[in-house]
Amino acid sequence: MPLTNTQPRPVQLPTLVLCLLAAAVIWLLNALNKNNYTVSVQYPIEFVYDQKLYVPTTPLPKTISVSITGNGWKLFRKSWLPFRSQPIRYSVPRPLETKYINTASLAASMTDHANDVRVNFVAGDTLTLNFDRLAAQEVPIVVDSTGIDLAESMVVSSLINVNPRVIRFEGPARLLRAMPDTIKVKIPARRLTQSYDEELRLPIPRHPLIRASADQVSVSFEVAELLQPLPPPPPPQPVKPAKSTKSEKTGRSAKAKSVRKK
Repeated sequence: MPLTNTQPRPVQLPTLVLCLLAAAVIWLLNALNKNNYTVSVQYPIEFVYDQKLYVPTTPLPKTISVSITGNGWKLFRKSWLPFRSQPIRYSVPRPLETKYINTASLAASMTDHANDVRVNFVAGDTLTLNFDRLAAQEVPIVVDSTGIDLAESMVVSSLINVNPRVIRFEGPARLLRAMPDTIKVKIPARRLTQSYDEELRLPIPRHPLIRASADQVSVSFEVAELLQPLPPPPPPQPVKPAKSTKSEKTGRSAKAKSVRKK
């Protein structure tokens, strides 16, 4: 019987990868079935306040960092799918007086909300809040008529139409107090020879917390040629003193005599 050399069969790479992947899945499933895991998750939060009367002057947080303990499967779901959870609603009854939120009270509220895990604490000592009263202000819009650049012998021959004539601002009362009393619009065209009708961008302050009813204004007016130039105004004439009449002179001399007699 002839002798034959037997060589070990090489391990195929796809088979090795599948074995390692199966082992990892089995280990992960076994680990997720255990309890008392602690992780830090980003939990959605919603602040409840009267939005018709108040406005936040600094952005409110959309999530908070929370340390929770529980079953591996539940923590896995909250860690990877946090925004599918219903946000915790935090009421702010007096926004102007509330400057911060005690995270201890927030953690207590979350314990009732997330009853399938244990809430350990909310990261950070406080959550700062800044609110202001929501106000509105109307500002008139005017056109800088003295700055209209017309060609020679051309004049504005109609009323200057402005639409809208008033713009309404809404935002924090502190910011609205710095708004101008009047918004003046300048005509950018040069050497006008014909009627004007354009949409112009309003020179208003831009702020993310201030809402404006419009950001453009429509301006139109007629332009016509002045056929005969207006004559220059006559020079002022010197005023001559009025001459005294004979009766006025007689009266003054009689009055002087009566004074001397006295």
